[in-house]
Amino acid sequence: MRGRPLALLAALLTTVLSATAAGTAPASAIKPAAVTTVSAPARHTITYDHYSLLIDGKRQYIWSGEFHYFRLPSPELWRDMLQKIKASGFNTVSLYFSWAYNSPAPGAYDFTGVRDVDRLLRMAEQAGLYVIARPGPYVNGELDAGGYPGWLLTQKGRARSAAADYTAAYREWLAHIDPIIARHQLTNGTGSVILYQVENEYDGSDATYMTQLAEQARADGITVPIFHNDKKRQGKWASGAGAPDLYASDTYPGTSVTDYSFMRSFTGPDRPLFWAEFQGGWFQPWGGGSYEENRTKYGPSFERITYGNNIDNHFTLQNLYMLYGGTNWGWQADPNVVYTSYDYGAAFDESRRLTAKIPVLKQQGYFVQSVEPLRKTDDLPGQPEHSAAAVHVDADRNPDDGTTFYFLRHEDIKQTTDEATTLRVETSDGTYTVPQQPGTAIHVNGPDYKILTAGYTMDRQRLVYSTSEIMTHEDLGDRDVALLHGRKGEAGETVLRYASQPRVDVLAGDVRATWSGSDLRLNYAHDGLARVRISGGGRAPLDLLLADDDTASTFWRPGGKVLVRGPYLVKTAERDGATLRLTGETEQAGPLEVFADPGVRTVLWNGRPVRAARTASGSLLGTVSGPRAVSLPALDSWRLQEDTPEAAPGFDDSGWTAADHQATDNPTQPKTLPVLYADDYGFHHGDVWYRGHFDGTAAGISLTAGTGKAGVWSVWLNGTFLGTVSTGTGGQNSSRDFTFPPEALGAHNVVSVLVRNMGHNEDGGSNDAQKNPRGLLAASLTGSGAAVAWRVQGGGNDAVRGPLNNGGLHGERAGWTLPSFSDRTWPRATSPSGAHAPGIAWYRTRVRLSLPKGQDTPLVLRFTGGQAARALIFVNGWNLGQYVADIGPQRDFVLPPGVLRTNGVNTIALAVWSYDGTGGLGTVTLERADGAR
Repeated sequence: MRGRPLALLAALLTTVLSATAAGTAPASAIKPAAVTTVSAPARHTITYDHYSLLIDGKRQYIWSGEFHYFRLPSPELWRDMLQKIKASGFNTVSLYFSWAYNSPAPGAYDFTGVRDVDRLLRMAEQAGLYVIARPGPYVNGELDAGGYPGWLLTQKGRARSAAADYTAAYREWLAHIDPIIARHQLTNGTGSVILYQVENEYDGSDATYMTQLAEQARADGITVPIFHNDKKRQGKWASGAGAPDLYASDTYPGTSVTDYSFMRSFTGPDRPLFWAEFQGGWFQPWGGGSYEENRTKYGPSFERITYGNNIDNHFTLQNLYMLYGGTNWGWQADPNVVYTSYDYGAAFDESRRLTAKIPVLKQQGYFVQSVEPLRKTDDLPGQPEHSAAAVHVDADRNPDDGTTFYFLRHEDIKQTTDEATTLRVETSDGTYTVPQQPGTAIHVNGPDYKILTAGYTMDRQRLVYSTSEIMTHEDLGDRDVALLHGRKGEAGETVLRYASQPRVDVLAGDVRATWSGSDLRLNYAHDGLARVRISGGGRAPLDLLLADDDTASTFWRPGGKVLVRGPYLVKTAERDGATLRLTGETEQAGPLEVFADPGVRTVLWNGRPVRAARTASGSLLGTVSGPRAVSLPALDSWRLQEDTPEAAPGFDDSGWTAADHQATDNPTQPKTLPVLYADDYGFHHGDVWYRGHFDGTAAGISLTAGTGKAGVWSVWLNGTFLGTVSTGTGGQNSSRDFTFPPEALGAHNVVSVLVRNMGHNEDGGSNDAQKNPRGLLAASLTGSGAAVAWRVQGGGNDAVRGPLNNGGLHGERAGWTLPSFSDRTWPRATSPSGAHAPGIAWYRTRVRLSLPKGQDTPLVLRFTGGQAARALIFVNGWNLGQYVADIGPQRDFVLPPGVLRTNGVNTIALAVWSYDGTGGLGTVTLERADGAR
């Protein structure tokens, strides 16, 4: 409601001014009106101390995940992802802002359409998420040039320094992006940005540069705390000249536990511990493995152990990189580290589906947000007394209220045995050897990590201790509800404190209650969902839900005082009087149970009423339907056009750029002249054509090309194919000597070279590695002293899709990727699997889809087989990736709604590069990303 009065006033003024401009405003519309006072939005404070960030004086546990809007070219899907992030237990989203994505040329900036970051930040606020803003200017992120625009690569001054030309350029970027971020700051009362990052993993030493970055941010209106993300916990920019407000670091440790107390020497006594990036998966290179392998390696056990260890180590700001990776569509990827997919093995896969990693993250996220004492804890010295030497136990305590947290794991984290232990628990309620039930124990079974809570005032209840973990709890007015969970089959014990013996009703499951003194002890096994109603005893009624982990994962907290059980995903909850409106997704028909205050009497699921009945515990229980059936068309009708006109000797290249520079500012100086680097001539992304003209004879030509890993280039003489060179995955450049067939030579000769620039290096070492040249690096005739006059042609900016979408293929320049292009004169083909002449051939097909409206049905384009060929994949003009049959590993390419018309006609265009005339793509099919039929 905060911005509604201003919005209404703005709408009224817009209406009046529009009508006046049109000459249609009635006289009454422009008469002086009564003055209405509109209150300014409430401002908020963001402070911090040794323990945590404080917003308006209240401690916060920042549980964040990284999301890259530029890797998902569909603004409505931004909203989908932000809502999923919030529903999955996160209260914060971290956002890189890509300079390259928004700037096709010096002084040119575009923040419309898929680059509308103002809209993105509004969506984040509407989703109820805080925002960590990371605008660079350098971001890294496995991006082409680390997120730098192509035009920056020809600057003489070293990037990531106080060099004058670089300073002028980054100030231009910040002058555009900072005001957008600034107006969405929580401190302004108009947004939810709470933190701002300068630079990223800067391991250089230019304090002037770091100081000027922060000064620029402040001058641009940034008022939230500023931080820098240190690479690998080195203490860089933690203090001294150039240090920002907060110290943050990143780490990708694999499954391990580390005592991070040494990092207190970096943060000092007045700043909290902050992971700007903590491992949420890992990227994969060309020729590497699958992201499912990463998702397994960094799956639930990894999450419990490493993120739990971070909680134990008092990190109250924790950002997981990545939470959703997305797609390196267009030419966004640094090819030396990653291929088209940026799935990352993250908790949400590239198609935005929930994976097996979500349940643990949700349990942890709900826990850190529900249990407020966790935001301020100190170590208890030594290991608490316990009975199993193979088990390690740490304990933290809130110094204000005494809530104590016990962290249990194997002493040797690599051990996977089942260890049973008892634990001495000390609270203000008393000292206990836990569990008390004879014949039971606390288990650490396999690669596991548990966080147990004791001495905790849980809403209107007093939890003495539990050997189950807390997932969430809530005061619902007429009763409290609490959800506790544990590993399936393991015993659980929970003790609650009452003034007098309460009534215990076991509504479901096998739970045994024992009353002793002031303690109510409950014993049970974690198996399915047990329900216990506890009333009387001097406290509000409590609905205690005791679940195994899998069952607990079926619960959702979509916002407000409501808990929902059942569906695959519950995204949002909105209260409207007695009606609760829920949105979400299902995988199959099943139960929907709502725990809310008794004022909620009606439930809507995706806008449709749910027939729900009141249960014995006061919840509302109904059912929701599963997804509707989907039918996908076969891709068996294509049009084909071979398209390598640039290789023909008579091709007119007079309109191309003359490649005649005799010098370059690039740190890598050329071995031959003229300079042929593609970037020096303004061609930064994708394919670049060269045509070299010379007179007389020659024995051959020696060429070197810079492509980045997995690149390729082909050569022709007067239209005669000479060969293709694959750079492979072992390096970035490749060379070959070509012999000219005597019969192919004439009085005037043309060498045509097509080079695929797979992308630029990052600048992780602050050494201008992003400037490593691409395109032809060296060229010299053999057996001839003739001069070669070179011309070069590449791609340009797409007004809709931006500077990273297109390269310099003839078909791209001629609009063959676009739905508006007519291919009716092209020959027909049943599939793009056949061989064709060396070089480029285009295949186009139109696909009509009629997917169920209101239902998310992720689709992929799947390639099966193929050899000695690769293809650029265009859908409705959008370059969604590159299939490389001989290198891989990627064979499925995500087609996001928004780019894909889920109800309408779609144009798919494949630019197929055959290396030698023998290769083809194999089978191309349209499939559901979830594998369903």
